[in-house]
Amino acid sequence: MNLGLFGLEGEEKAAKYLKKQGYSIIAKNFQTRFGEIDIIAENKEYIVFVEVKARSEKSIAEPREFVDIRKQRKIIRTAEIYLSENFTEKQPRFDVVEVKKDKFKIQVNHIKNAFEVQ
Repeated sequence: MNLGLFGLEGEEKAAKYLKKQGYSIIAKNFQTRFGEIDIIAENKEYIVFVEVKARSEKSIAEPREFVDIRKQRKIIRTAEIYLSENFTEKQPRFDVVEVKKDKFKIQVNHIKNAFEVQ
């Protein structure tokens, strides 16, 4: 895992945000040979596999745009492995949490159900 300082800060901000929204954090940086999931969280209804994308104001695109179909497939495959090892009756969901930083503040944008298994 080669995260820059802001990448690590972004994951922490995302986890704090999710906790404030009533989610429990189950795991961070869950890895398999297929890929990694930044945060696995749950609420009463869902188990949520979260991809965190942190970018500065100078980024050429919105953070969510960096979660392309190839990245989605890796996350889905990794989530399938997690679910095969950790039984739950909760509905799985794939979210993206964008963390944007400018000179004065950090914004968090939670995109629920950002993509689905196809």
